[in-house]
Amino acid sequence: MLSHRAVRFSRRYLNVATKAASTRPLAFWNHTPPIFNKAHSRDFRRYLATPPPQLTTSDLPIATYHAYSDATMETLLDSLEGLLDDEGNPDYEVEYSAGVLTLKLGVHGTYVINKQPPNKQIWLSSPVSGPKRYDYVAKDDQWVYSRDKQSLGSLLNEELSKAFDQDIDLGIGKVSTMLD
Repeated sequence: MLSHRAVRFSRRYLNVATKAASTRPLAFWNHTPPIFNKAHSRDFRRYLATPPPQLTTSDLPIATYHAYSDATMETLLDSLEGLLDDEGNPDYEVEYSAGVLTLKLGVHGTYVINKQPPNKQIWLSSPVSGPKRYDYVAKDDQWVYSRDKQSLGSLLNEELSKAFDQDIDLGIGKVSTMLD
């Protein structure tokens, strides 16, 4: 049984709702207003919280992209194999297959570096700095991350130097000089 307050409130609400409904088109009442729609408000907050997407188009011809990215990946593989052979730690491993280079460093985490031909990019997943997407910048002759303008080679040299407690240079500075 409803109390007299609840009945009075529901009557008042119905009166207001019917008056408002009569002035609004029927289609207006068939959807939830955006302010009450949880999905909309979550998307809106997410829109405000995330930076704009990295939508860059490269003018680099696809054949040149493959030549530069393959040379970069091969140089990285050779440098890392030599580094891990010198280190001699059985927990460390590097492998390269189908355009994906995986560097396992035990307690220091796993690096994944892979080619992205549709975007003409090289992607890095680092346990230290997180995911990054590198575009080839012709004027620098390097793979550069557009948000912080740091090159792939300098970031890897810096992070691996800290992991190995020694200065490391992987030799992927100037891309065009790595071509056979």
